[in-house]
Amino acid sequence: MRKERNEKLDDIYRRYAEPLFYYLLRMSGSSTLAEELVQETFLRATVSLSFYKYEDVKPWLFKVARNTYLDEWRKRQRWKWVPFYDKGDMKSPYGIPEEEVVTRENIEELADLLELLPENYRTIIYFREIAEFSYEEIQEAMELTESQVKVTLHRARKRLQTVAGRGNIDRPF
Repeated sequence: MRKERNEKLDDIYRRYAEPLFYYLLRMSGSSTLAEELVQETFLRATVSLSFYKYEDVKPWLFKVARNTYLDEWRKRQRWKWVPFYDKGDMKSPYGIPEEEVVTRENIEELADLLELLPENYRTIIYFREIAEFSYEEIQEAMELTESQVKVTLHRARKRLQTVAGRGNIDRPF
């Protein structure tokens, strides 16, 4: 029984550690903090995993990560310390250099724009557009109804367009 549980935990870690890291990096702006938050997420998840169904662990795990991030953010707010995004962290060893530069600039621009949005808008845009969550997965991860997901996503996209100064674009990506 214990060996089976450890194997499931190992499988879950291997599958979701990297996506969680990139989500938490986008939210926190710090690779060091993102690594710490991934560790904390899996620590919390390990404690609670025995009570959870394995079939739909992805949205639940991202919900744990989001709550871990929010707890850390609240703690840092008490100290009035805000992490800054280190733009040198995301370098790809693959691809054509010119395309890589353009892609990196677009990612940096998007990251800068996302930082101007409230946390719930950043999260829902990240889940839908970058992590490619379904509406059902977003519902579970953010504890919203389907209509709340759609409305919040619409409002987040509109706010992102306003911040970007782009006018009427259906999708910002």
